Amino acid sequence: MKYLSILFLLLLSLLGSSQAADSVPVKSDPTWLIEARASIKSEKYDQAAKQLQDANEISSADWNNLLGFSLRKKQPPDLVGAEKHYQAALKIDPYHRGALEYYGMLKLINNDLLGAEALLARLDKACFFGCEEYSDLKDAIQKYKSRK
Repeated sequence: MKYLSILFLLLLSLLGSSQAADSVPVKSDPTWLIEARASIKSEKYDQAAKQLQDANEISSADWNNLLGFSLRKKQPPDLVGAEKHYQAALKIDPYHRGALEYYGMLKLINNDLLGAEALLARLDKACFFGCEEYSDLKDAIQKYKSRK
């Protein structure tokens, strides 16, 4: 029974450790995170990037992930900057589901199917019972393959 309790607590921590760009704010979320998510939800990617850069929370996986996302989605996109921030997010948290998904999407934009599939495999491990990020990247990879 003791092992089941430990496993349950471990699963809870894994399931709650990473959040996508459109996640609902949690009371403990810092202001910069709440504001950036709101800008992203409104598709104001330049504004979100500025808010995140002003916050300068470089040691946060969420900060790096959202800045990477904003840089990838803004017009014109900054794909080099986005990649740098996805890599930083994954260095901080190797199982950050949002960064794994979004970096996989960037790999597809850059025609790196093998890189996207490698990130999908990492997402499969991060999403013990499956997750939206895994499904989204898997669908994007399938669409990419069907166009080739």
